[in-house]
Amino acid sequence: MKYFSTRDKNNIVDSKQAILHGLSEDGGLYLPTSFPHVLPLEKLQSFSYHELACHIIHLFFDEFNEEEIRQCVNNAYDDKFDTEEITPVRQLKDCGLVELFHGPTYAFKDVALSFLPQIMKYANDGKEIMILTATSGDTGKAALEGFKDVAHTHLIVCYPEDGVSKIQKRQMQTSLGKNVSVLSINGNFDDCQRMVKKAYQDKLIRDSLDTMVLSSANSINIGRLVPQIVYYFYSYFNQVSKGILGLNEEVDFVVPTGNFGDILAGYFAKLIGLPIHHLISASNTNHVLSDFLSTGIYDRNRSFHETMSPSMDILISSNLERLLYLSCEDDSYIKELMSSLEKEGNYEIDSSMKDRIQETFLGYWASEEDCKKEIQRRYEEENILVDPHTSVALSVLRKHRELTGSTIPTIVLSTASIFKFPKSILESLKVEVPEDDFEALNQLSSIANEEIPKNIQKLKELPIRFNTCVEKEDVLSTFASIIKEAKQ
Repeated sequence: MKYFSTRDKNNIVDSKQAILHGLSEDGGLYLPTSFPHVLPLEKLQSFSYHELACHIIHLFFDEFNEEEIRQCVNNAYDDKFDTEEITPVRQLKDCGLVELFHGPTYAFKDVALSFLPQIMKYANDGKEIMILTATSGDTGKAALEGFKDVAHTHLIVCYPEDGVSKIQKRQMQTSLGKNVSVLSINGNFDDCQRMVKKAYQDKLIRDSLDTMVLSSANSINIGRLVPQIVYYFYSYFNQVSKGILGLNEEVDFVVPTGNFGDILAGYFAKLIGLPIHHLISASNTNHVLSDFLSTGIYDRNRSFHETMSPSMDILISSNLERLLYLSCEDDSYIKELMSSLEKEGNYEIDSSMKDRIQETFLGYWASEEDCKKEIQRRYEEENILVDPHTSVALSVLRKHRELTGSTIPTIVLSTASIFKFPKSILESLKVEVPEDDFEALNQLSSIANEEIPKNIQKLKELPIRFNTCVEKEDVLSTFASIIKEAKQ
């Protein structure tokens, strides 16, 4: 399997290079030159999560032998997940809810970022790797945990100073590992993401790196995107085993998304053989994606909102570039669209691309009030508490059913633990919210009748290691200083 850049289809690399570098040197994102096909669903339906992961991931990364992939999968999905199922599915009255937060940092990013460090070990030929990662809350801690003290690897995570929850921030600030650094930026996630991408072209960074390889742990890296395909298949087979779906029957997925990576993994699942009818993109008040999916116009020239679902507070959705290419297969047109986005802040796709995208993708958004009401409603009616991102998705599912009358079986992706957003959930339940976040955790634990996850419970006792905040114009020079220090 070879990979090419969305901005130059003649820029072709092998899977090791695609994984190691993350982003193409021309600024494009890597796509496979062709999409493989999985075994017939009849054969796959009895597979365990680990067996499914080995089969699907090896199809995309066949440069690695089966034993190497098996080792990566076994090392990624071990007892750091609190269930052997890895991504269990809870049944609600109107959907299956696949819980993607059973890893060490209690967010869906753990699924991919437990695997990426493992495959990077096999992809690397002994060079030192510097990984730059932007986060809107969950990717940062998952990357910090996954790459902690990995040989020949260094990691810098940057996050928006006021754009993550207090628990998410504390998780990053107290991270362990001699090879990791964390800094916040006076800006939003889009600023963080832009700086990471800009670093690939920056002379100061290149000079600082010398022989080091620059990479990313964001979903722009194909090595992070591919493992996310697995839980689409796994949750589908769960619904088949429960008799909710017939084998080969079509299903809808509702995905809370900001950077478009998680939902794009669902599209990859469809392309390799999973019978998906619609992928429904759920946005919060920053609904640039749902607007695009409805109109074909992408416009980031709008107000940015900080919401109770911070991992979706994004106006520039990087992975959308991959979908755009797959909808036209014209690299020069993609380059033109991305140039327009950078210079003008917007672009409009042609009608044929729009029609092709709308065959699979639908987009809706939920307001803050919608989100709060959904949290309260699910608790009162089904005795379940969900985090704000999952609440956005469930609210969107409700809107979709009301507007279309659809009765297609649906799976909703639940992306984070409730204990990462205690104050938002307590506020939604209309109970008194303690000022202290750890008191809020205890109160939420009592209401949910669930224990606070151990890695969150101990945050209060861990010393804060990282407390640096920089201005946007100082980010690249700060990256360069950390890189030089890492080389010593």
